[in-house]
Amino acid sequence: MIVLDFFIVNVALPSIRAQLNVGSDATEWIVAGYGLTFAVLLITGGRLGDRYGRRLIFCLGMALFVLASAACGLAPSAAVLVAARLAQGCGGALISPAVLAIIGVSYPGPARVRAITIYGMVMGLAAATGQLLGGLIIQLNPFGLGWRTVFLVNVPVGLVALALTRRQIPESRAARASRLDLRGMILVTLCLTALVLPLVDGTQLHWPAWTFASLGSVPVLAALVAFSQLQTARSGGTPLLEPTLFRRRALVAGLATQCAFWCGQASFFLIVALYLQLGIGLDPLQAGLVISVLAAAYLATSLRAPRLTMRYGRSVITIGAVLLSAGEFVLLLTVAARHGTATGLDMAYWLMPGLILAGAGMGLAITPLTTLVLGHVDPQRAGALGGVLSTMQQVGNAVGVAVTGVIFFGALHLGYDRAFELSMLQLGCLLLVVAAASRLVPGPKDGRS
Repeated sequence: MIVLDFFIVNVALPSIRAQLNVGSDATEWIVAGYGLTFAVLLITGGRLGDRYGRRLIFCLGMALFVLASAACGLAPSAAVLVAARLAQGCGGALISPAVLAIIGVSYPGPARVRAITIYGMVMGLAAATGQLLGGLIIQLNPFGLGWRTVFLVNVPVGLVALALTRRQIPESRAARASRLDLRGMILVTLCLTALVLPLVDGTQLHWPAWTFASLGSVPVLAALVAFSQLQTARSGGTPLLEPTLFRRRALVAGLATQCAFWCGQASFFLIVALYLQLGIGLDPLQAGLVISVLAAAYLATSLRAPRLTMRYGRSVITIGAVLLSAGEFVLLLTVAARHGTATGLDMAYWLMPGLILAGAGMGLAITPLTTLVLGHVDPQRAGALGGVLSTMQQVGNAVGVAVTGVIFFGALHLGYDRAFELSMLQLGCLLLVVAAASRLVPGPKDGRS
């Protein structure tokens, strides 16, 4: 649900704008507000799970997400919808690190790899099929609710999840209860807000002076975060981000690679969705069906990823990143070769080889990256690390959408084909950087850290 809601709302925006008379600023916040609160609260969510119990925090996050989804679906105005989306992001920030932490402490050895594989597969499929499900729901229009069903469908699913969680999932928490690092929480939240807020709002607002001031403050705030965490650790407290974790090459390299990889994910789906609908004229359901080809390739390779990871380690991430990059370059060359000669479903068929390559690469890269990073940390620190990993994903999504959005929208005066080509060029080069960075992530057999 929490990944799907990041993508599914895009296909519902035209209906929302028409029914609620939503302006461009509110439209931006319906999308960005969810990602913003999600990103800035993830690390805190992981630490809360370590202290008070991962199952408890998961349930609280799920309850908040269900209530916020109901508020989204029943929203009478744009202001209420934006506020409910912010609350949804807060719920997601409690859920996401708790899931990774529960997996980390509940499953040993190969069982953990299989569990993370399912986690990664579901996450990737949610991203890949979000537009298809959104288009299908809006076309079916159950009970005449239109776009509202996109949010209301979360309510029964969330209630079932809450009921099963209490019965099926054991409680877990860190072995030693510690005081929450409130100063660290505030500084980390300020730092991430200063980074994410101007990136998600800057393009819409034409980059006013405050956006540059905010970005300029990030290094200062990051230094304050580092100093605060070191000071807390030296005084015998429990810092929000344990400095000892960042002395391990596996974690540092894994977090950097995770962030860089996800810089190319949300932006890729956004650009492909815009090109399919606005560039070649598909309707939302048709566009979703085309993207489902990518989802099928993702599923096929993600099922093989855990066994390949145990045997080949970080090389699986490298191959996945190269395949994804190749898919993006194939999409670029396909659009360049067919410029002006094909539109609609005819053009969509030509795009499928590139989408298949991209989906196969995602399936090979996502789960092994998470598996190898979590495999080099004490399970008792799983909550904090789960929060950091998920934060890197969300920050990467925000940064990627901002950077690729500047390229895509800045080139639209040249036409959708040219804007798409330039975006795929940037994303393809980014994934080659990820492939190189993945060589620094230790594999399961070498034991280095």
